[in-house]
Amino acid sequence: MQHRSAGTRLALAVTAALAVTALGAGTLATAPTAFAATSSSAAQSASGLPVFPEGSDFGGVGPSGFLTYSFDRDGSRKLLWTPYDGGTATPLQEPKGWSIGAGDVVVLGDASWTVNFRSITLRNMAAPAAPAVAIDLGALNGTYVAVLSPTSVLAQVTNEVGQAELHVVTKDGATTTSRKITGLPADATDFFGSQAHDGSVLVGYETGPQDGRTGGRALIDVAAGTATSTYASPESGFEYGGLEFSASHVAWFNYKAGVGDYITSVDRETGERKDTVLGSHGDEWHSTLVGEWLVYGNADHPAKAVSLTGGQTVDLGVSAPRATASSDGSAVLLGSRAADGAGLFRVVAGADGTPTVTKVAETGPPSAEKPLAIEQVHVPDTVDLDKTGGKVTLGWTLSRADASLDVTLTHTATGKEFTKRLTAPASGTLFSFDWDGVIDGVDAPNGRYGVEAEATLAGGAGEPAYQGWLMNVTRTANPHDYDDNGATDLLARDAAGVLWRDDLRDRPVDGQVVPARRTRLGAGWQVYNTIEAAGNLAGAPAGDLIARDTAGVLWSYLGKGDGTFATRTKISAGWQGYNKFAAGSDLTGDGRPDLVATDTAGVMWLYKATGSWSAPYSGRTRLGAGWNGFDQITAVGDVAGTPAGDLLARDTAGVLWLYPGNGAGTFSARVRISAGWGGFTHLVGAGDVTADGRPDLVAYGPAGATVYPATGNPTTPLTRQTTTVYVGEGTKFNHLA
Repeated sequence: MQHRSAGTRLALAVTAALAVTALGAGTLATAPTAFAATSSSAAQSASGLPVFPEGSDFGGVGPSGFLTYSFDRDGSRKLLWTPYDGGTATPLQEPKGWSIGAGDVVVLGDASWTVNFRSITLRNMAAPAAPAVAIDLGALNGTYVAVLSPTSVLAQVTNEVGQAELHVVTKDGATTTSRKITGLPADATDFFGSQAHDGSVLVGYETGPQDGRTGGRALIDVAAGTATSTYASPESGFEYGGLEFSASHVAWFNYKAGVGDYITSVDRETGERKDTVLGSHGDEWHSTLVGEWLVYGNADHPAKAVSLTGGQTVDLGVSAPRATASSDGSAVLLGSRAADGAGLFRVVAGADGTPTVTKVAETGPPSAEKPLAIEQVHVPDTVDLDKTGGKVTLGWTLSRADASLDVTLTHTATGKEFTKRLTAPASGTLFSFDWDGVIDGVDAPNGRYGVEAEATLAGGAGEPAYQGWLMNVTRTANPHDYDDNGATDLLARDAAGVLWRDDLRDRPVDGQVVPARRTRLGAGWQVYNTIEAAGNLAGAPAGDLIARDTAGVLWSYLGKGDGTFATRTKISAGWQGYNKFAAGSDLTGDGRPDLVATDTAGVMWLYKATGSWSAPYSGRTRLGAGWNGFDQITAVGDVAGTPAGDLLARDTAGVLWLYPGNGAGTFSARVRISAGWGGFTHLVGAGDVTADGRPDLVAYGPAGATVYPATGNPTTPLTRQTTTVYVGEGTKFNHLA
């Protein structure tokens, strides 16, 4: 542990972070195809040791590797994990703050000082391809203290009455749990921690009366959740750090005017306390604990080890300006030795207990060119395209700009793919684009997508780098959407009895509603004299149809969500007495789409939806007479901002009237919209065509179609908008739904 001047906090804080953007990080993909991030090949010296890059600084060590950090030309800091065994080195993106411990677990946080971390990411560098674990300590009103495992940390949590508590916080899948550590002073605050090993961790804190606060230390049994030993200290040491423990001793850093820097150690068996003076406070001493040995030195004093039990001193032969402890109980010095030059040197207790020194890395020049890697992935777990204006920004930060990036989005249920090649950005190394949620000119279906990225250096040199993630695409349910892409689908039957589905774009293009694709659903629909979009009859996401045949039998066609319909189901016979139907509006306020029908005497009847696919409507209820003056009625949903779904009705003079739903299955007083609607052959309540959150009307006639967006205003409920839907086909279809 390096010890700096009194005003500098060394609470294990070196600045770094695995960046997670405001969009959030996606989930590592497993289907349909996914790749772990490639890493750069670890540079090796002629001696076969890994290389500690010249110009880099020491970021910490674990049993299997070490961290270094350096600065790019633009001033951004880069963090690199290098394994000792000659395996691949892994870049950890531009850092903000980090800590290391519990083996090879790197904690990347959202602040420069570890004690201010509230949002953290754990990376187990013993298995670099393993998914990262993100923990939101802020949600617990907590801050970071120490790492305990690849999925858990020690945190200071402020309870509901404002007291500081020490908790073990664990992330298991999507679940975060927190349990309190007992056996500590009730007034303890300002916790900071050592590296955890052997199931324990040493913590420091401040305690005592307000006008006489002192320090304290406690050895914590993590599994038991309690402090097993406590130790007094003149001050908390919060700004210094330097906590360490071994099987035989606990130790921490202290400073005293007139004395300088010193290490307080306590024999865990006998309780004997000892102060070992390092030297002047401004000389930047480092010290680590290796068993019973205190290893210390600085740039001007070669490292030595002193026995805290017997007092004997051993010169280690390494001039080392920097040193740090590893959670396996060893110390690692950054320096040089006369016999074999500069590098990293591991200090362990030998077979006879005396410290031995082994060189584990060679200092050398960094690679001439940075290896290509995907360092950051800016892909959200979930995107609601209705909330983002129909687009999502996807990005990847590469280690180099002289590359191209091939992106593939694959809908895992259907295999539909979107591909795009990104070339080098004008500045920086962020390769990004806005995906408009469209595949081959049609709005992409909702659901899970595999998001794959392959980076290749310009000219094709070297190995590509890959990343695979999962992203879920959602939109607000649209009752007129039959292929689960959020966009309205219009159904039209031609003179030959063929039913067609026109998939519209989910939102206007250049201010106009446009069709995206037409699909033939099948022939034989001439047997029906009524076809109605019925909304969601049975609770499934897709919209459904009802149709009455010439014998008066009513049938349902349940939507399958892929643009087609299941085999028809008979609802019942006896419907030949009705001349007009309107389905799909929730008139009763229960969230289900109801059906109204008018008989030849002009009486309107309500058939309340049941939510059952086999018997979708309950017995009829009489709503009132006088409806024989209308030649068309249509259910449009809530176009007027009323408590429930509304009806539109056109009288024989071509005047359109609004019947606002009141939520009780009946209507408030009708409102005259306007005259001049006699030129349309079909009026269709088409769901939300314009993606403004309100259901709209489509009117069809000899001139084609016109869209009437809803306003939500009961006095002027509709506006007018041109469209290219059915342009030139105003007489082609004899029925629309």
